[in-house]
Amino acid sequence: MFIDKKDSDEVFVIAEVGQNHQGDLEKALEYIKIFAQQGADAIKFQTRDNKYLFSSDAYAKEYNSENAFAKTYGEHREKLELKPDAIDMIAQECKKNDVYFMSTPFDEPSLELLIKKNVEILKIASFDLGNIPFITKIAESGLPVVMSIGGGQADQIQSSVEVLRNHGIDLAILHCVSEYPCEYNRLGLGNIQNLISSFPDCAVGSSDHFNGTLSGPVAYMLGARIFEKHVTLNRAWAGTDHSFALEPTGFKNFVRDIKRVKEMMPEKPKDDLGNEFVFQKLGKSIIANKTIKSGSVIQSSDLSGRIFNENFVPVRESNKVIGRQVINEVNKGEPVLFANLKEIN
Repeated sequence: MFIDKKDSDEVFVIAEVGQNHQGDLEKALEYIKIFAQQGADAIKFQTRDNKYLFSSDAYAKEYNSENAFAKTYGEHREKLELKPDAIDMIAQECKKNDVYFMSTPFDEPSLELLIKKNVEILKIASFDLGNIPFITKIAESGLPVVMSIGGGQADQIQSSVEVLRNHGIDLAILHCVSEYPCEYNRLGLGNIQNLISSFPDCAVGSSDHFNGTLSGPVAYMLGARIFEKHVTLNRAWAGTDHSFALEPTGFKNFVRDIKRVKEMMPEKPKDDLGNEFVFQKLGKSIIANKTIKSGSVIQSSDLSGRIFNENFVPVRESNKVIGRQVINEVNKGEPVLFANLKEIN
């Protein structure tokens, strides 16, 4: 899955729904249908057991954000969570739409639930980079893993990768900057090449929180082959991730432009150069700027260019004409033809 992309031109694109479904199963299913059609290979969600994940104090903390769905942070997070039974429908809808079902477990109970519900790809969030006990449990699942490294130090990345590789996991390492949103001049995409150099046996990619699409093609040119991008059905919805996520058309363009890069790189065949339609229609042919007598050696000042209904010797080939001798006189304004020229010995 991921390792196959390492030395390939092919890409794998993840539509990160996260919790932008706002806890609504129907919206979650709509995300799958729409973003599968826009070119996603996997649809990713997030899964939390909030009462396990947060301490009682953190769960009960008052939450006054403009993006709050409840008065306390724990209740707010519960509003955004899909019920365990809904995950079965998510998995079925992904299969129906020919995309992989992927999710980020934020805690051990959520990991166990996702494995039970036949998740196909697991994501390790930047928050859990270096969390060796948790990463070990993820590795023991044997499932393909995508790991973001936002905010991570080299030793944390190295130790996490070692655990996963020691378990033979099909791993993709994603360059990531943990800023929400991330401005274009903070993306740090050059790090993709560092990751490729440091982990040559792993697929490398990019997960960004930039609110545009240019980051995808640039990352591809740097060697990224796995891409994760936040998506939304409406940027105006309440929630911290909607404002920088891509709506369906934006995501479609993101996928399209990444896949176009490889087609943009090959040079145009040399036999095609100069034969483009515009030159056939408007290309200038070499003419005599004045009458050129038989036996004369053509000088640059003897020549000019003019557009005809048919093409003769193109003006770009004047270097092949200058210095040759005229066999038969050429009147002013007439085309200069190779058949009427000879080399000077």
